[in-house]
Amino acid sequence: MLFKFLEYVKPTAYFTLKNKNGVYIYPVYKKLTQDIKNQIHIDTGYQSMLAQELDASYQAVERGYIGDAPKINHIAEIPIADEYRFLKKYFSTFWYIHTFIIRLLSFHNPFKEISAFINAYKTPKFNVAKSPIINKEWSSFDSNLMHRAPKVSVIIPTLNRYIYLKDVLEDLEKQDYTNFDVIIVDQSEPFQKEFYSRFNLDLKLIHQTEKALWLARNTAIEISDADYLLFYDDDSRVDSNWISMHLKCLDFFKADISSGISISAIGDKIPEDYSYPKYSSQLDTGNVLIKRAVFNAIGLFDRQFEKQRMGDGEFGLRAYIQGFKNISNPMAKRLHLKVGTGGLREMGLWDGFRPNTWFDPRPIPSVLYLFRKYYGNKMARYSLLIMIPKSLVPYKYKGNKKIELLGYLSLLLLWPLLSIQIIKSWKLATVKLKQGIL
Repeated sequence: MLFKFLEYVKPTAYFTLKNKNGVYIYPVYKKLTQDIKNQIHIDTGYQSMLAQELDASYQAVERGYIGDAPKINHIAEIPIADEYRFLKKYFSTFWYIHTFIIRLLSFHNPFKEISAFINAYKTPKFNVAKSPIINKEWSSFDSNLMHRAPKVSVIIPTLNRYIYLKDVLEDLEKQDYTNFDVIIVDQSEPFQKEFYSRFNLDLKLIHQTEKALWLARNTAIEISDADYLLFYDDDSRVDSNWISMHLKCLDFFKADISSGISISAIGDKIPEDYSYPKYSSQLDTGNVLIKRAVFNAIGLFDRQFEKQRMGDGEFGLRAYIQGFKNISNPMAKRLHLKVGTGGLREMGLWDGFRPNTWFDPRPIPSVLYLFRKYYGNKMARYSLLIMIPKSLVPYKYKGNKKIELLGYLSLLLLWPLLSIQIIKSWKLATVKLKQGIL
């Protein structure tokens, strides 16, 4: 990891891992151009020069550096005081204290921990999203890819959402990019074939009787004859330049994946870094354009996540590890309505950490399958420490820090039951790990 303490606050983030070439996403600071260096603040408050340079590399990526500078492939140990300074600088005081407590409970030297914790406590916050790196050439960029006008397949699985799908398809009728077809995999009951006759689109309709999201997407990928596959949800709205902005992003950044941002009607507030392009640390199959070459290289979506969660996150991580470039693209945004009926709502709840009942595993086994497969058991446990308390408050309060604190207060009271849920999930994840990708 770039800074070791990231394992306590982001134990299962893409960028904590190296890719197949043995490098992290972070550039070697000394190899950056002078123009980029001029936009980065060098923090002389660190004890070691190495920590200063690692901080600068972290800044570069978080502020939107997307370039060809050599990447970091090895990180030497830095003073513990510098680890605490980094954490206090970029993360909330809550996570600062959270890490300190874990360190003490993990039998690290308490005198060193307390001294470093106190000395770094007054480190000023630094918000990287307030001063992103600007891509000055974007507005004037003349995309050769757009001129070639390759075919795009827009892939939409749907389940009992005709009322919302109408708006989705009408938005697609208004796209300024025209060389695309729409592949719909309809799992609705009752299936309404006549619904689709009203739309002026090159539409391929598949009636899938099994309610299975990843089967639907994999089937559509195999049916498509396009080299660019644009995945979309059936409860979303987009602007008329949506497809164009995805293609332009791939061309401008020489990327393999354009991850459009999703503005949710329910849940977390919009992250500040959604306002500018950067390397993406996630993949959302509700709004992402992926080159077919990526699927040819790493395979289709893993059906171990069927009727569960994080299948898109696993694919994004698999692509990252294989060295494919994934860009968070604010120019290709969607409004995600997150409606309460139809779709995945009929297969589960809002996320992987909130089971249907108190007797179901927590988290959903596919979550631990993903974490343990790529990050190992230790990081999976750290992730549980972060996510389980948050899952004890209703989804509508997700992102509300004050209310989420109640989850931590509930943890001790509910721990016997939660232990049973976690053990059950862990065992089911072990079965998945033995089976491998489906």
